[in-house]
Amino acid sequence: FYVSSAPDQPPFVKVGDTVNENTVVCVIEAMKVMNEIKAGKKGVIKEVLTENAQAVEYETKLFVIE
Repeated sequence: FYVSSAPDQPPFVKVGDTVNENTVVCVIEAMKVMNEIKAGKKGVIKEVLTENAQAVEYETKLFVIE
């Protein structure tokens, strides 16, 4: 789980940001491939539930979007 596209880049989103279904919110690395993850719904980022560079499992909740 990565909050930005590179260590020297700002995060895709932060708490308080408004997102839509197609907003990229993070990147997940799987089998050495970086996959952009989209919000999937409209709302406001209320909480980031995972630390940057942390390993995550399938179906891990990453953000609270209301």
